Amino acid sequence: MIHIVQPKQPLSHSPVLLYNDHLLPAADLALPLPNRGLQFNDGFFETLVWAADTVRYLSHHLRRMRAAAVALHLPLPPALADAPSLVATMRRVTAANSLTEARVRIQLWRGGGGLYSPPPAAPTEYLVAALPFQPNDQPINQAGFARETHTFHTPLSFCKGPHALYYVRAGLERQTRGLDELLLLDATGHVAEAVSAAVFWVREGQLYTPALATGCVAGVRRAHLLAVAHQQGLPCQEGLFTPDQLLAAEAVFTANVAGIRPIERLEGSTFASAMHPLLGALRQWETDETS
Repeated sequence: MIHIVQPKQPLSHSPVLLYNDHLLPAADLALPLPNRGLQFNDGFFETLVWAADTVRYLSHHLRRMRAAAVALHLPLPPALADAPSLVATMRRVTAANSLTEARVRIQLWRGGGGLYSPPPAAPTEYLVAALPFQPNDQPINQAGFARETHTFHTPLSFCKGPHALYYVRAGLERQTRGLDELLLLDATGHVAEAVSAAVFWVREGQLYTPALATGCVAGVRRAHLLAVAHQQGLPCQEGLFTPDQLLAAEAVFTANVAGIRPIERLEGSTFASAMHPLLGALRQWETDETS
């Protein structure tokens, strides 16, 4: 068994987890061995925001989870397989933790043992954890392009988990260089994404973002912003763009479920991103849609 050690604290304040449809205090979690998630990274994860008694960007999350499950030949558990079930499961976990707004992480992995060929009909195991949600819309003071890690497109690059170590490497480079954000390039030098967010920029009345062919994650906030922009008639381009094309932008920002963050400086270039009217319009359109 793998015992997950938690800091000692009163049980009433211990986080409550959902493990394979069973609620339990985090301090009591013990994962049996063998564990394919631990041994082979045989699974994926999803990070969601719970607010106003629902999951934000619900349809986008469900679409990505279903696609990841198909790509990994990993059946979604019934508690996560459709919109009503997913919302009910998130409500159950957040209520158990007395949270009205939460950042929820769902970790899924293939059960059973085996080596690279898993046993037939291995069940899907899952773990759901909820923490207080902390939005982050703060401007990014200094960003740079990654030098040590590149993205690359694979059948799994769109989802979270299978390529996680590359983002860990990027996070370490960001720390080492003392940057507030790092923008990754793909193996051929095209702009791909930030460490844990999509990247967008504005130029001459158009919105730009890297295509999924760069190997970037198919972010749910990315999908939502593109949908909102299309609804409002804002021209959008998804493509393969060089760093120089990005540096010629009027405004640059990152976007994920935690927030939209304008970039003020990137390498040697300065942007007035936070004040750009199109960024303000995008934020207002999102607000109007959810109000």
